[in-house]
Amino acid sequence: MAADTQIQHDTQLIHPNLEENTKYCKTILGNSNDLMIRPLQSLHKWPSVLLYIDGLVDVQILNLAILQPLLQERSLPDFSADDEHLSYIQNDILTASEVLYIDNMDDVTEALLAGDAILLLEGSSRGLKIGAAGWEDRPVGEPISQTVVRGPMEGFTENLRTNTALLRKRIRDPQLWIEERIIGRVTKTRVAVAYLEHTVNVEVVEELRRRLDQIDIDGILESGYIEELIQDKTMTIFPTVYNSERPDTVSAALLEGRVAIIVDGTPFVLLAPALFVHFFQSPEDYYQRADISTLVRMLRYLSFLIAMLAPSFYIAITTYHQEMLPTNLLISLAAQREGVPFPAFIEAVLMELTYEILREAGIRIPKTVGQAVSIVGTLVIGQAAVDAGVVSAAMVIIVSITAISSYVIPENGLSISVRILRFVLMMLAAAFGFYGILLVLLITLTHLCSLRSFGVPYMSPFAPFIQNDLKDTLFRVPWSHMKTRPLSSGTSNVTRQVTKKTKR
Repeated sequence: MAADTQIQHDTQLIHPNLEENTKYCKTILGNSNDLMIRPLQSLHKWPSVLLYIDGLVDVQILNLAILQPLLQERSLPDFSADDEHLSYIQNDILTASEVLYIDNMDDVTEALLAGDAILLLEGSSRGLKIGAAGWEDRPVGEPISQTVVRGPMEGFTENLRTNTALLRKRIRDPQLWIEERIIGRVTKTRVAVAYLEHTVNVEVVEELRRRLDQIDIDGILESGYIEELIQDKTMTIFPTVYNSERPDTVSAALLEGRVAIIVDGTPFVLLAPALFVHFFQSPEDYYQRADISTLVRMLRYLSFLIAMLAPSFYIAITTYHQEMLPTNLLISLAAQREGVPFPAFIEAVLMELTYEILREAGIRIPKTVGQAVSIVGTLVIGQAAVDAGVVSAAMVIIVSITAISSYVIPENGLSISVRILRFVLMMLAAAFGFYGILLVLLITLTHLCSLRSFGVPYMSPFAPFIQNDLKDTLFRVPWSHMKTRPLSSGTSNVTRQVTKKTKR
C-alpha cells in the first residue's frame, strides 16, 4: 500500500554564520544553477551576501535599486547592535520600494522563489527581503474567449497584480477590498478575493473565506482548481461559478455585489455567486441600446433551446410522431432516408460524435493547417456521407444548426453542459419519443431549481420569483429603469441609481 510522503523540516532560524546560511540555501534548492549568490565586498565592515533567483527578479530593480547603492563607496558607521546595521542599510542605502526584515530560512527560500532578493549579514540573525520580482509577463491584450464588437478590448493576464490593477482602474473606490492568501503546499499560488465592502453580501464573503481556507492541496495551477474545490454541489453538469477574462465583466459583477476570485497564473477570474441567467449575459448587452440588447439576448435563449433539443426533436418526430409533419415534408424526409441503413438515433449519434471530434481537433490542431482540416471536415466528409447514403441531408442540416447555435451561448461552461445533455435527450427520444424528452426536461428543471451558488438559488429570479430582478433576465430594460441592484445576490446596498431633480 503506497503512502503519501512529504518533506518535513523544522523551521530554521537565520544563522549568524553567513556560510551556514548560503550552504542551507544551496542544499534546499538542490544546488540549482539559477540561485545567484553575490558576495558584497563594498560593505567591508559587514561581510554580506545577496541572494536571488536568476529570471525571477527585475534586472533594472536589481541593478539600480539594490546593487548600485550597495556597491557605492561610502564611510560606514560603527554600530554595536546587529539590528542597527540592518536598519542603516534599509533606510539609508537601499532605494527599493519594499525592504522588510526576515528571520527564518523558510521565509528566505519562499521569498527567493517569489522573486525577491535576500541580503544576509555576517553575525546577524536577521536578514532583509527586498522586493525585486519582475519575470516576463504577457502584456494586456484583447480577450480571446469573450470577444465583443463594442466595448473595452482589454483582457486579464497571468499576473495577479496586473489583474487587480485593471480592476482598480475601473473602480476607484476605497471600498474595493482585496484580500490575498497563499494556496497550495508546493506551488504556493497567490489567490486574491475582491469585493466592494459596502455592496457585497457579508455571508457570501464569509462562506467563500471558509471554503478557501479548507483547501489543502499540493498545487493550484489554474482557477479551474479553485472552481471545482469551492462549488456547492459537485454532482452536476451545470457550472455554479462564473469565469471571465474581461475586466469590465468582473467590474460590473462587483458593482452588483458579487465576489471575484483572482488566481495568479491565469487570466480567468471567477465570480460568485453565479446564477443561470448570468450565463446568457454578455458585456455588450450593456453597451448597446436596450431594444437591441433584448433582441440579441432572446436569440441566445432560442439558440440554447435549439442546441439542446434539435437532434432529439428530429429523432422523436421521424421515429414516433410522423403525423406532426406536413405531408410534403414527411414525403421529402422519407425519400432522403430511403437509402440510409441506420435508424435516426444511430444516424444522429454518428453525426454528433463526428462533430465533437472535429471540434476538439480544431482546438488542438496547429493553426497553419486548421483551415484545411475544417474544410475537409465540414464540406468533404459531410457531402461524402450524404452521397454515400450513410446519413441523410436533413440530419446534416440538424447537426449543423445545432453546432452553430451552441456557439451563441456567451459562456463556454454552459455550452459544455448543453453538449452533455443533448446526448441524454437523444437517447430518451429514441426510446420514448416526446415523452422521453419531457421526462428529461422535467428532471433537468427540478435539478436546476435544487442548485445553489454560495447559498443563492441558482434559478433566481425565476425560482424563487423576484419580480424586481426580471428587468435584466430574458430582456434588458433601459438603464434609466434599473435603479436598484439585483436582489438575488443578497446585496447590502440595493440602490444603484438616484434620480436627481432639476431645478427650474
